[in-house]
Amino acid sequence: MPLPSDRSPDPVSDVVRWGAFSCALVPFVLILSGASWAGAAGAAAGLGAVTCVCRALLRQSERTAARVRVRDFGRHRDRTGRPGPSAHGGGRHSGGRTPVN
Repeated sequence: MPLPSDRSPDPVSDVVRWGAFSCALVPFVLILSGASWAGAAGAAAGLGAVTCVCRALLRQSERTAARVRVRDFGRHRDRTGRPGPSAHGGGRHSGGRTPVN
């Protein structure tokens, strides 16, 4: 089990690298086991397409998670930790003290 300091700073890139590695390894193994070159090329193309789609979906997921974090934790919170306008009441309140024409 990797230690916390051994973790990659960009896990999506690690997944994409493994996907690219499999895109090269699978056709090689298919050719060694007697499959046709066309079949191996088709497998490589299919794996490449799946890898690209997975990369795009992972990046989109990261962007969405970052937006949610900013939305949830970027708001001002009062002393109790609840989101709100401010700890001092915020905003303009007349309180019924303004003259009415």
